[in-house]
Amino acid sequence: MKRIKIFDTTLRDGEQSPGCSMNLKEKIEMARQLEKLGVDIIEAGFAIASPMDHKSVKAIAEAVEQCTVASLARCVKGDIDAAWDAVKEAKHPRIHVFLATSDIHMEYKLQMTREQVLSRITEMVGYAKSLCTDIEFSAEDASRSEWEFLARCYSNAIAAGATTINVPDTVGYATPQEMADLITYLKEHVEGIDGVDISVHCHNDLGMAVANSLASIGAGATQIECTVNGIGERAGNASLEEVVMALHTRRDFYQAETGINTRQIYRSSKLLSNITGVAIPPSKAIVGANAFAHESGIHQHGVIANAQTYEIMNSADVGIPQNTMVLGKHSGKHALREKLVSMGYELTDEELEQVFVRFKAFADKKKNITGSDVEALVLHRHNQFIGQCQLASHVVNAGHGVPNTSYIRLQRGDEILEDVAIGTGPLDASFKAINRMLGMDIKLESFSLNAVTDGEDAVGEAIVKLIGSDGRSYTGTGLSTDIIESSIRAYVNGINKMTDSAE
Repeated sequence: MKRIKIFDTTLRDGEQSPGCSMNLKEKIEMARQLEKLGVDIIEAGFAIASPMDHKSVKAIAEAVEQCTVASLARCVKGDIDAAWDAVKEAKHPRIHVFLATSDIHMEYKLQMTREQVLSRITEMVGYAKSLCTDIEFSAEDASRSEWEFLARCYSNAIAAGATTINVPDTVGYATPQEMADLITYLKEHVEGIDGVDISVHCHNDLGMAVANSLASIGAGATQIECTVNGIGERAGNASLEEVVMALHTRRDFYQAETGINTRQIYRSSKLLSNITGVAIPPSKAIVGANAFAHESGIHQHGVIANAQTYEIMNSADVGIPQNTMVLGKHSGKHALREKLVSMGYELTDEELEQVFVRFKAFADKKKNITGSDVEALVLHRHNQFIGQCQLASHVVNAGHGVPNTSYIRLQRGDEILEDVAIGTGPLDASFKAINRMLGMDIKLESFSLNAVTDGEDAVGEAIVKLIGSDGRSYTGTGLSTDIIESSIRAYVNGINKMTDSAE
């Protein structure tokens, strides 16, 4: 079996997608989950982009133990210096340098000739190599570059010290056959290519990122750059879970494997969705709610007789929790811990205590607590206990033809804040009351509500996106069997993130 490295760029390319920004705590939590998932390389960010990007790359480099940690850099000395300063404390650091090689990029963006590009690659890859032993070089827009010139660029990069060459389909233009043909050509024409990893970074503009990545593996690529849930700029990147499970399920065809712990896939997907507030589409391959669901009577009959009639994967193999063990209001902390362990969650005693408090509150409202309920409580465990404000109580009065009013009581440290407001609806009134008591001018950009489980006592997960006075977007999430309460909790959670960022 050929070993394929997984280069995860969720925290760099993925975070660049609209609405997917993360704060430092969230990035570190996601990086640690990626380490549990078993990715080979974590691209932690673009260190030169901002002081906060530099800080987050540095923090991730220090927090991660097993994975290689990379920072992106243009072929510019200042970028490379910033990248190295951010990753140098990592157990396994990597500098990832890039330069565009397509005619359209060289003419209109770089305003450089081919010879200037070749010279810059040699100079800057060599400089990066003088700082770090592990260097990746990407030829931006490689799939639209002239092949002979592209081969010369990669030959120069390898001669200067690159240990990985990356072939990006930057704008998602290529087809699977074209990517396979390009990799085959490069293997035959790039000097020194046998001694380095061949990577591909495919975007999904035409919906072929995963197909292009798999075709590249068939042609000889040894590293795939991808993101959890396929997030990324524009239409996103190749989806990590789809690439990995395609190789896992069809190992007979690809004759390739990864080091990914597939049972951590679903957990990674849900954690990212919880952090960014971007819901996983029900029909999303591998991790969507409908991926292992069967409604058709013919399908149900077949699955009951033999699951392989309509399921080519076992849901447990990707870590989708099974709701066979039901918890209730009489269950104790020990039972909850056993359930969490069976689902693969390792919580500290303090974190378990936080989850248990919310669990008991849920159990008083719900007849049965399912695995999905428990998972939601774990993912939201930080929301209610970290931050300046917590929802203490609320009372809303809503109806047709009467004023919609909301009384909100918040606790901020030892201080109790309360206010009442009138709005066009119960949530509008609640948010106005919170804004007024905190003296903040916050714009609600978007709001969504999802049911975590089925039934009349389903837990509602609210997601809000807030625009602060600094113009930045912040995501807040809240959980409750009461959808008004979950919405208010989400709003308060977003404000806490906003306040943390300001500090």
